[in-house]
Amino acid sequence: MKGKILFLDKAHPFLASHLTEQGFVCHTDTTSTKAEIETRVGEYSGIVMRSRFRIDKGFLEQCSKLVFLAREGVGLEHIDVEFAKSRGIKVLISPEGSKDTVAEHALGMLLCLMNNLNRADRQVRNGQWVREANRAVELKGKTVGILGYGNMGSSFAKRLQGFGVRTLAYDKFKVGYGDGFAAEAGLEQLFKDAEVVSVHIPYSVDNHYFINDAFLQNFENNIFLVNTARGLVLNTADLVSNLKSGKVRGAALDVLEFEETSFDKFKLEHLPPAFDYLCQADNVLLSPHIAGWSFESKEKHARVLAEKILGVWEV
Repeated sequence: MKGKILFLDKAHPFLASHLTEQGFVCHTDTTSTKAEIETRVGEYSGIVMRSRFRIDKGFLEQCSKLVFLAREGVGLEHIDVEFAKSRGIKVLISPEGSKDTVAEHALGMLLCLMNNLNRADRQVRNGQWVREANRAVELKGKTVGILGYGNMGSSFAKRLQGFGVRTLAYDKFKVGYGDGFAAEAGLEQLFKDAEVVSVHIPYSVDNHYFINDAFLQNFENNIFLVNTARGLVLNTADLVSNLKSGKVRGAALDVLEFEETSFDKFKLEHLPPAFDYLCQADNVLLSPHIAGWSFESKEKHARVLAEKILGVWEV
């Protein structure tokens, strides 16, 4: 036996099956409380999870044998990564697993937004036949700015090929990342030229509300905005102000700052007026954090994590 692995969330069957074939013992517990799991987590060499609850210092202190913590997905805001590293625990993620479906979802939302499809569909279902007010804005010929050029941003850039757009990408963590799908650009150039902005940056304390009123006001053009990254990188109240003024022509949001840590639901109590506005606005498209949520991505995440887990174990 190589070690015992605890699955805190349901993963694609391939992952447990493959790890079992490689000599691991896999257990699944998707119902016990965090406190209950803490009483026995010390017997495990690995944990596989999504974002069911916070993995904080107190929890990690109970993980006496833990070699790796594998997060199915991308964000690590619910994990004390620094403390985990201080204990020699490898923290693994699988952004490669959902890059294709996130890119497709972002593009789908953008096309829906620019072609008024959500509003038009609703109107027809209600017996309204409105044509002129639903005249579209073409994507062709526009300059698209991508914030963050990692797995998701670069995959989105590839999907834009064939639309006849100019694509600029900004990534503060990289240099020399321009390629055949997007030109490397500073924020100043995005502010000057972008007409469409797609957000693909992770959440961290440093970029909390990275997109706020000052940020949006810097754009010379009125823009369409798509966010399939994290809700807390965008100040919703400031977005609403800019939707009202016309600076933001329309917004497509797969993520909202009101989501709970698990991303499975909103913080439903005391939602601010800004959220009510988003729900009523004809130029806003909303989806419930499903950009990375495809049948294919579920298996891809499993395969990516399987390879990374085995890589850690063999070192």
